[in-house]
Amino acid sequence: MKRNIYIDFSYFIVLAASFGAVIVLGAIVAPVIFHTDRIVSDLLIDHYNAGIIMGEIFHRFSYWVYFLAVFVGIYEAAAYKMGQRDSIAFGASVTVLFSSLMFSAIYSPKILEMQAMGREATQSDTFNNIHIASEIDFKILAVALVVLFVRRLMLLKI
Repeated sequence: MKRNIYIDFSYFIVLAASFGAVIVLGAIVAPVIFHTDRIVSDLLIDHYNAGIIMGEIFHRFSYWVYFLAVFVGIYEAAAYKMGQRDSIAFGASVTVLFSSLMFSAIYSPKILEMQAMGREATQSDTFNNIHIASEIDFKILAVALVVLFVRRLMLLKI
């Protein structure tokens, strides 16, 4: 069966864009938002309000992550059906699916819910544990995206 180069190209663009977004949000946006005191002197955002801003950014990013999960699921299911089976690509795609859904469907809503409860809820151990777990999940998503991108690129060449 002939592969559609436009679908493959779109898949690689989505994987690369998603990885780029994860890196930009985690390594650039979050540190800037949480350390406004180092950047501007007239505008100081406290940690709680910075968290509210980041929560909204991640909530909006969740829509893209849902799209990513659906696209990866459909593409990888089609590739599997066409006989393009690879254990590394399968493992990476399952990791992308689960980590993206964990982030968008569990961590982000739970963090937003606790932020809505007020400042005290965000200073609890429960919030801290959920936040740490979401950061780990975000890093796992980044690694899985890179592995899936590289492996699918290698398999495309074969």
